[in-house]
Amino acid sequence: MLSPPYILLLLCNSKGNYQIYDPKQSDKVVFSSNSYEAAKLLLEDEYEQVEGRLLAEELV
Repeated sequence: MLSPPYILLLLCNSKGNYQIYDPKQSDKVVFSSNSYEAAKLLLEDEYEQVEGRLLAEELV
């Protein structure tokens, strides 16, 4: 795992559109789709999902 990890955010808006945001690029939308599966597949191909909380103390 990278330290600190490179984090992307996958969010769904009220219209059912899924967007992936990149906090390192000023929260720029790097992917958008009306399908959760399409967004999930994109993330699975390139990134590893982290579940739960990640504390800063665990990265040092």
